[in-house]
Amino acid sequence: MDWRERITIEPGKRSGKPCIRGTRITVADILSYLAGGETEDSLLVEFPQLAREDIRAALAYAADSERHTKLLAAE
Repeated sequence: MDWRERITIEPGKRSGKPCIRGTRITVADILSYLAGGETEDSLLVEFPQLAREDIRAALAYAADSERHTKLLAAE
């Protein structure tokens, strides 16, 4: 999945955090709900403006961000 088709970053919206295609729902919001035990289906009910592909794009964005994170060892 190419998350770039569904995730937008706008400086004036939610302090420039990555959001789902122009909404005010951030990637972090979705990840927090999923980490808290919510299911994709429950998110789709709670946020009817979301599509299943939006949730998967948030996961793809997080995975891509993780791949580009480097941990610096403390000396």
